[in-house]
Amino acid sequence: MKENALFAFVLGAPVVAVLALILWGIPQLGVYNRTLAGKASLMEAESTRQVRVLEAKAKKDAASLEADAEIERAKGVAEANRIIGDSLKDNPRYLQYLYIVGLQEGSEKGNRTIYVPTEGGLPVPTLGIEK
Repeated sequence: MKENALFAFVLGAPVVAVLALILWGIPQLGVYNRTLAGKASLMEAESTRQVRVLEAKAKKDAASLEADAEIERAKGVAEANRIIGDSLKDNPRYLQYLYIVGLQEGSEKGNRTIYVPTEGGLPVPTLGIEK
C-alpha cells in the first residue's frame, strides 16, 4: 500500500503542480494580453496624434508658401502697372489710338458714338439714342 501511495504521490504531485500552474497562469495571461492591448492602443493614439500634427504643419507650410507666391505675383502686377503708367505719361497719342480702337471695336458690336466738338478733341459717348 505504501508503494501505491508513493507511486500516486510521485505521479500525482507533478499533475497537481501542472494544474496549479495552469490555474494560476490563465488569469496572468489575460492580464498580460490586456497590458499588451493597452500599450498597442496607446501607441496607436500617439501615432494618430503625430500624423495630425504633421498634417497641420503641412497645411500651414502650404498656406504660407501660397501667400508668398501671391505676394510675389502682386509685386509683379504692381511693377507692370508702374511700367505701363510711366510709358503712358508722356504719350497721349497712344492713349488716343487706344481710344479710337476701342470705339471701332464697340461699333462692330453695335454701339454708337456721337462726336461733339470739345476742347480736348475727345468724343462724348451717348447712350440710348435710337438709330
